[in-house]
Order: sequence, then C-alpha cells, then structure tokens
Amino acid sequence: MPCIRADGLTNLSILVTGSTGFIGNSIVSQLCEREGIQVVAAVRKWSDFLPECVQQSIVGDLAEIGDYTEALHGMDVVIHAAARVHVMDDASSNPLAEFRKVNVDGTLNLARQAAKAGVQRFIFLSSIGVNGNDTFKPFVESDKPFPHDPYSIGKYEAELALIKLGKEKHMEVVIIRPPLVYARHAPGNFKTLIKWVQKGVPLPLGSVHNQRSLVALDNLVSFIVLCAQHPKAANEVFLISDGEDVSTTELLQKVAKAMGKKTWLIPVPVGLMTFVVKLLGKGDVANRLFGSLQVDSSKARELLGWKPVVTMDEQLKKTVSAYLKK
Repeated sequence: MPCIRADGLTNLSILVTGSTGFIGNSIVSQLCEREGIQVVAAVRKWSDFLPECVQQSIVGDLAEIGDYTEALHGMDVVIHAAARVHVMDDASSNPLAEFRKVNVDGTLNLARQAAKAGVQRFIFLSSIGVNGNDTFKPFVESDKPFPHDPYSIGKYEAELALIKLGKEKHMEVVIIRPPLVYARHAPGNFKTLIKWVQKGVPLPLGSVHNQRSLVALDNLVSFIVLCAQHPKAANEVFLISDGEDVSTTELLQKVAKAMGKKTWLIPVPVGLMTFVVKLLGKGDVANRLFGSLQVDSSKARELLGWKPVVTMDEQLKKTVSAYLKK
C-alpha cells in the first residue's frame, strides 16, 4: 500500500463513483492531470464523455447491491461522488426511503467491499444540509448536526455508518460537506438564477441582505483531490466554501456583471416576500432566497493548507460564458 503524502508525490490508484455527473466528471478530469495517479471510473454503462486516461469499470446502478470486486481491485482510494441527488418538489411517495436505498445502503455496500479489498481511504461527498438549512453564525465541523430533509437525513445516516465501518475495518474515512456548488454545468437552483438574469425580468430581490456560502466546482474538486493525498485528511470531516459569502442580491448582481447585463432588482421587503412564497407552499425556496447559510472552512485551510484555486468572480465569468454559448 503506497504512503499518502502531503506533497502528492506518490503513485495512487483511485476509484471514482458518479464520474459522469456534474462533480464526478470534474474530479476524474483533475485527477488525470496529476502524475502518478491511476484513475478508474465506476460507471453504470460505458461512457464516451470521460477523459481517455480514465479506465472504466461497469458496476451497474448504485441503488442495486452490486459487486464492485473488479472495480476495487488494487485501489488505494475511493472517491464516492455518486448519489441520489436532492431535488425541489420530490415526487416520490417516500423520499426518505429512496434516499436511504441509494445514499445509505448503496454507499455502505460499496464501503464494505472497499474495506474488504484493502482500500486505504474512502472519501464521501456529503452535504452542508447535514449541519442544517440556516445559520445565525457560520457552521463549523464541531456543530451538532441538524439534518432537515430526507436528502440530508440520508447523508447524515451514511456518514455515521461510514465512520463506524471505518473504525471497525481500519479504513480511513474522509467526509466533505459542501454548500451550493456552482459552475458552467451546474443544475438546479444556480442555473435558474442565471436564466432569470439573462431574461432581464424584474425581480423583487433588491433588498435581500442575507449571507450565503457557495463553493465553485473548481475549488471543491481541488479540495477533494487534496483529501485523496494528504495524510492529515484521514478520519476528518470538512466544511468547504469559497470564503466569499454573498447575499442573494449581490449574487444576482455578480451574475449580471459577468453577463454584461444590468439587473432589474426591485427592493421589496423580505418579510413580505417570505410570507407570499410560503403562502404558495414554497418554504424551501423562501429559505434559499432569503435565509442565511454560512460555512467556516478554516479547518480545511489550516489543517491541510488548502486555498481556493479560483475566485467567485472568475468562476462566475467562466460559468456565464459557457452558459451563453449553449
């Protein structure tokens, strides 16, 4: 088993799940740029969208209790980025059961097989939702978890099970809880914000003074790759962000600036907006638009020496440019 070193000068074999997804694809791309790293992608079916340097191992769906023996052979590290993702207005009759099936049971099946195969380190991509959905002060790793919805409950249950398994099987476990991740292919809420700005429609969001942490995809992936190599990452939980918290109003203004457009933001009282949105049954939307959620990523910076590789303005410029080219 190779030694995992802070300088990254070592030969490592790394298995990545979720490699065709938004985050996972960027992980394998960055790993391919590092010398001495063999990258294997666990995929449901053959993909033409992965870099040529990536070896593909077909394992089926994470929701199925599959056999990862071939994919895990000779692996030193597993980066588990595959998951059933959180979506607004989940139509499942029992969302928690669905999240548990994939994000808990599927994760534990992979982790047990990884430990049996002699994998040294298992990196689990969790969610800041494990800490909660709003803050009065920035979250830190030592805060008592307060998962608030089926997705974050499932992620927290997976964390607890992984930590227990890691101790029993002497496999290092690293847990990373990112907030909203943004980049050129970002799905969901961030993509919606870009659409709003592009259309130039008037938005009643000119007086939102909340504070929200985000993390650029490039920054998140650089940290994940560091966690795969740094000895001090072993058996730690990390919160990660750009370190540039913004209000909803400021974020829209930054997106507009990157797009070269003017924003039409009307200063409507937040209390009134919150009341109306919740009246429409969209409490989650109200919280994301008007609530604060801040992350203190000091531990990542101080313990591992991590620094963001891009600023928010740089990532937004790339994100908007790619979006407009579609």
